[in-house]
Amino acid sequence: MSFFITDSMASSEVTYKDSPYSLAIMLFLFGLIFYFMIILPQQKRTKEHKKLMHSIRKGDEIITNGGLIGRVTKVTNTGYITIELNDTIEVMIKRDFVTAILPKGTMKAL
Repeated sequence: MSFFITDSMASSEVTYKDSPYSLAIMLFLFGLIFYFMIILPQQKRTKEHKKLMHSIRKGDEIITNGGLIGRVTKVTNTGYITIELNDTIEVMIKRDFVTAILPKGTMKAL
């Protein structure tokens, strides 16, 4: 039955002598790569978003996660802001849902 395997290959035993620390080193390297590729950029984005949320002032033009574009008319300490979508419609949203602060005059340009 040794049609596919020759006798010389079947009789040879190959043993590998791995270092007992190789698994630990490999796990450490994977953890390091995981940290620099996933965790660190996410922390940076979170820090930038918090800075953006705290820099919102009355009169700023913003865009929300839902795509609403409006002018901030009221900022509360409870984490909510009131935005004016046009002359008659005002909406209260949570400050966390602001995506970006737009340049002045963006609403008129649209």
